[in-house]
Amino acid sequence: MTDMSEQTKLQKEAAKEYDELVKSLGARPPVLKNCIWAFTVGGLICVLGQGLLNFFELQGLAALEAGSAASMTLIFLGALLTGIGVYDTIGKYAGAGSIIPITGFANSIVAAAMEFKREGFVFGMGARMFQIAGPVLVFGTITASLIGLIAFIFKG
Repeated sequence: MTDMSEQTKLQKEAAKEYDELVKSLGARPPVLKNCIWAFTVGGLICVLGQGLLNFFELQGLAALEAGSAASMTLIFLGALLTGIGVYDTIGKYAGAGSIIPITGFANSIVAAAMEFKREGFVFGMGARMFQIAGPVLVFGTITASLIGLIAFIFKG
């Protein structure tokens, strides 16, 4: 029995030493640099959205209509940049900054559609297009409904 427990003890010590070695040799991500890139690119996407909103309001659209037009334009730009392969390059440097909800959502749908287009329009693109974005839609709808219900109950 002591051989087994001693052997197990040695294995645990070896595993611990190995983990420490891996941690010491592993590449450390440049967290500060990544945060700055994410903040900058995410901010630029938001500035673009605000610029589009202001532009559409200057063209005579009401605030609600200008917001819809700006959203549609950002969705189109996100889809277009994904289709021509630019959005992936932006995402490589910007990380979370490129996942701003509206452009990141467009990117996730178009990227999935492009990936499965070889499987056909119905069972490929149609069925798998919302593979990534689907859960976001489901849980977003459920959360919005619950918040609306809570607000209705408490506000009367």
